[in-house]
Amino acid sequence: MSNIPSSAPHKFSCSKLFSALVVSITATAGLMACDSGSDSQVTDTNSDETIVLRMSHFMPAPSVMNTQAFEPWAKKIEEESNGRIKIENYPGAMLSEPDATYDAAAKGTVDIGIQLQGYTSGRFPLSQIAELPGMSNSALQMSCLMQTLYDNGTIAGEYDDTHVLALWGLGPGVLHSNEPIAVPSDMKGLRIRRPSAVAGDIIESMGAAPVGLPATDIYTSLQRGVIDGLSLPWDGVPIFRVNELVDNHTNIPLYSSSFVMTMNKAKYDSLPDDLKKVIDDNSGMVFSQMVGNLTGEGDITALQAAKDAGNNIIDIPDPLNDPNWSEPLKQGSQKYLDSLNISAADADAIYKEVQEVSQACKI
Repeated sequence: MSNIPSSAPHKFSCSKLFSALVVSITATAGLMACDSGSDSQVTDTNSDETIVLRMSHFMPAPSVMNTQAFEPWAKKIEEESNGRIKIENYPGAMLSEPDATYDAAAKGTVDIGIQLQGYTSGRFPLSQIAELPGMSNSALQMSCLMQTLYDNGTIAGEYDDTHVLALWGLGPGVLHSNEPIAVPSDMKGLRIRRPSAVAGDIIESMGAAPVGLPATDIYTSLQRGVIDGLSLPWDGVPIFRVNELVDNHTNIPLYSSSFVMTMNKAKYDSLPDDLKKVIDDNSGMVFSQMVGNLTGEGDITALQAAKDAGNNIIDIPDPLNDPNWSEPLKQGSQKYLDSLNISAADADAIYKEVQEVSQACKI
């Protein structure tokens, strides 16, 4: 009778009392039924809930890296999580600028971000030591180098504000220009697009003016005469349509570039352990080597296409031992090492360690 207010009128009818009791009993029974199974219901709801992760990068939608690496990776994670994770892929810098994607992931503007470290000057100084001349001759070697340096802790501290999924590298950056470049003096006065501070120091050491701009701006910059040439791995030539505007190529390994794929730390930490495992199992060296293989194949294909098209290709396979190129490359490398905000002894020690890992990763 506790459901009847104490202030209820004495003439409250039996029929009304019976109705009130029925409602009360029904409601109580319903609450008891919900309470008895509440734990299992919450668990079921959580396990069935789809977690949507937004992934941002600047690579064009039709690019091999997007269609054969990023999209299959997202699909595999969705399948292995039984649909509990869905990764929405946003290529072409749709969600974040090419040079701000890492920070977007750190802040949670996007859940997963993929960016070239060299796009944010000074943000990953130790990582970029691996970009110096002589460190890598292939995308696969560079991928092994970068992932190993992260896994062994050498560069891990530069990524503490996110949860890193994988690091990988591209093939060597070579020169593509309006006019042939056979020796460093041919670069004097030219405006050459550079993707990173490392490449910029090297280009500047040869008398050229480095111009910083993302790969997405290369085509229009060439078209308008903003730049006279650029440094870019071979696989990027068809991706960014350089082959439509330039037919002189100096096939010289000036530097190497690398990518980081990372996740917002809070978002990763919020996942249940079994879903973290799905992501972890498809990340790290497994993913790094897969992308390294893809981009390496792209280098071979693009170089052959340039040869088939009758382009002018000047081969300088070992510039560090070439009498014309050796000195400016060493000067550019030293300039970068000197710019690091660490002691000369520490810079030399890390440089030596990167060289050792590079040799161990050599295929």
